[in-house]
Amino acid sequence: MMNGRGEKDFFEDEALGKAFDARLVKRLLKYLRPYKWRVVLAVFLLLVISNSMLAWPYVLKRIVDILTSKDLTAAQQMNSVGMLTVFFAGLILIRFAADYVSTITVNIIGQNVVYDIRTQVFSHLQRMSLRFFDRNPVGRLMTRVTNDVESLNQFISMGVVTTFQDVFMLGGILIWMFAFDVRLTLIIVVAVVPFIVGLTLWFKAKSRSAYRAVRMRLARINAYANENITGMNMVQLFNRQEKNRDRFSNLSRDFRGEWFRAIFYHAVYFPGIEILGTVAAGVIICYGAAMYLGASISTASLGTLIAFLGWIGMFFQPIRDLAEKYNVMQAAMASSERIFKILDRPEEITNPAKPRPLRGFKGRMEFKNVWFAYNDENWVLKDVSFTVEPGRKVAFVGATGAGKTSIINLICRFYDIQRGRILIDGKDIREIDKYELRKNIGLVLQDVFLFSGDIRGNIRLGEERITDEKVAQAAEHVNAARFIERLPGGYRSEVQERGATLSVGERQLLSFARALAYDPSVLILDEATSNIDTQTEILIQDAVEKLMKGRTSIVIAHRLSTIRKVDNIIVLHKGEIKEEGTHEELLRKGGIYYRLYQLQYRDINGRRMRPVEEPERVAIDPPLPDTDYGEHEWQ
Repeated sequence: MMNGRGEKDFFEDEALGKAFDARLVKRLLKYLRPYKWRVVLAVFLLLVISNSMLAWPYVLKRIVDILTSKDLTAAQQMNSVGMLTVFFAGLILIRFAADYVSTITVNIIGQNVVYDIRTQVFSHLQRMSLRFFDRNPVGRLMTRVTNDVESLNQFISMGVVTTFQDVFMLGGILIWMFAFDVRLTLIIVVAVVPFIVGLTLWFKAKSRSAYRAVRMRLARINAYANENITGMNMVQLFNRQEKNRDRFSNLSRDFRGEWFRAIFYHAVYFPGIEILGTVAAGVIICYGAAMYLGASISTASLGTLIAFLGWIGMFFQPIRDLAEKYNVMQAAMASSERIFKILDRPEEITNPAKPRPLRGFKGRMEFKNVWFAYNDENWVLKDVSFTVEPGRKVAFVGATGAGKTSIINLICRFYDIQRGRILIDGKDIREIDKYELRKNIGLVLQDVFLFSGDIRGNIRLGEERITDEKVAQAAEHVNAARFIERLPGGYRSEVQERGATLSVGERQLLSFARALAYDPSVLILDEATSNIDTQTEILIQDAVEKLMKGRTSIVIAHRLSTIRKVDNIIVLHKGEIKEEGTHEELLRKGGIYYRLYQLQYRDINGRRMRPVEEPERVAIDPPLPDTDYGEHEWQ
């Protein structure tokens, strides 16, 4: 949706769907199958509750009829009333016990169904490819796992099962009323029910649009608040506090206005139902008055009229409940549709039906004429071919967007290629079990992700075969032990979300310890030494050399000084391999790699600082005609 300035508004809610979708309800009910006997018990208990409630006006009728009867003696009247009183007390106890067990049973069913759905959604999300997460914001997916699933809990516990009780109540009341006085029942139905139907249809239509507007504006508030809190440093740096407060105030004012509209419809509907209930009671009273004034329109007794007053009082409660459940139903339909859209999304990176085993994994990798694009045919890699022999160290360099990280994503099979083949030990990567493949690959990224927990848990990551001793050995080997042992709790020190209390270098050393603890056959380092101080870089470089020893290693680095000792360097430019060779060979060629090297060895005045291995030649200051590194890289 576009706002008033013609800009795209990303805070809009989804389009309003059906309030009741039989297809979705049928699918939701499948989650009740494992708990069918509990559902049967809950329905039976609701029947008991409904009938115990419907019986007390009849008991009251009997008491009034006995007390007004001229055919019974006082002793007989007291005896009969005493028995009915005991019976009435028994009904109360039965209703209490049934209500207690029903409440527990219904909520257990709801929580079990929510547990099943939430677990299924989370498990399905973990199997999705990175392409799926590229296209779906994290906040939206979090809403599916939390808020939308909770809406289904309300639908199961407050909607599906308890709706039976409301239907039973309405049906039971009409049966009792027709059984005792058909004419009076028809008078009440004709006088009141058409107005109830009309008022309910009006409330349903108005409240539906009002609550959608409320949800939409709440989504805007949440999104705007999240954006501002996340970017608070920018807000304060550019003194945006007042402007952002005004914007938030406007959003909150819109939200409040829509809530007022929703409250208005409630304020009309529910008092309206109460008025109609009063009208129905008035009809009964007028009917009784006419009867006792001599207009013999019925043979109904005084007890029957009092019973009708009791049933009429009950008649409107299920109607109010069903109106409230309509909103629950509408939210559940919208939530279930969004959840099922995720569950129906097939895995893009699927395992083969009969995967080829990786016995004796050596780590030989070969790209054969690989073409890859994230979107359509906007190629990121174009006809890329290279081979990495087992135990060799290969580095990829190039400008941002050249395709370096994409190669890593393809090796780990986070994405599938459109053309060509990727071979691991001579086997097509698409014929190998992706979980077995990833077990043999250790990936260390520039932006290290740490989980909430402790240091030990972030190295082990739940792998039971990695003992505490192995965790300590891995940390010691990659120079992480020295800072871990200085922490108050050592390896049990708390790690906050994303490792907020640790420095960039410390997080990087932890990622090396994690990789070493898993002992992978293939090691991939993606900008693993960027954005750190010189002292920490020395520690990390030492850790890198230890990690790469005896492993097939792939390194991506902008600091060319970190890859001088690798066996082969591949230079990428705009998704194509332009140069390949050792550090010295590429410098002698004087091509793209040489120019990148020049840029990194200039002093603050722009003069080149020639390293000892730089060849004796005159450099060409302008870039090659086909290069496009971005203007900032040449300043």
